[in-house]
Amino acid sequence: MNHDFVFVDELLPGIRWDAKYATWDNFTGKPVDGYVANRIVGTSALCVALERARKKAEAIGFGLLLWDGYRPQRAVDCFLRWSRQPEDGRTKRRHYPNIDRSEMIATGYVAARSSHSRGGAVDLTLYHLSTGELASMGGDFDLMDPISHHEAQGITYIEASNRHDLRSVMEGSGFNAFDCEWWHYTLKHEPYPDTYFDFPIA
Repeated sequence: MNHDFVFVDELLPGIRWDAKYATWDNFTGKPVDGYVANRIVGTSALCVALERARKKAEAIGFGLLLWDGYRPQRAVDCFLRWSRQPEDGRTKRRHYPNIDRSEMIATGYVAARSSHSRGGAVDLTLYHLSTGELASMGGDFDLMDPISHHEAQGITYIEASNRHDLRSVMEGSGFNAFDCEWWHYTLKHEPYPDTYFDFPIA
C-alpha cells in the first residue's frame, strides 16, 4: 500500500464500514477487481477530515458508516467492462431501474477516472447513535437515478433532512458534495489531485 494510505478504521476507532465492492452486494453483483479485503482505505488527509466529520455527526446524534474510500483503478476498469456486457437483470431493479447499464458513463454515475482512485473521496451515510439504525435517505447506495440527486423531489421530509445533515457535516469538514449522489463526497484539497492509484485493498 502507498505510504500515505491507511486503513481508515485504524485511525478512526469506532468507525463503521461495509466495503460494498468487496462483497456481492453492489451494482455489478459480485466482488470487484482490487477489493481483496472488506476494509476502507484512504489517504491520511482523508482520515483527518473524516475525524472532523465524525465529531460533527456525533454532536447531532449520528455516526458515520462508510461504503467506499480509495478505489483501485482496476476496479474502475472493471466497472467499465461490466457496463459493456449484455444485460442480465440481476441488479437492474435495485441499482439502475430507469437507465441501461451502457448509459452509466454518459449519465455521470460511473467515471472512467474517479476521485476515489486518487484517495480523495468517500461514499458514506449516517446512522443513529441511539439505535445503530441507518438514517433513512430516500434511496440506497449506488441507486443510479434522479432520486439520488441532492434536492431530489419525491422523498420525505425526514429523508431530505437526513441528507441535509450529512451534507452539512461533510461540507463543514472539508469535503465537496457530488450533485448526482447524496452519499459521495470529495476532499476540497486532495493530496493527489492528478494521480490515479491501482494498488489492491488487501
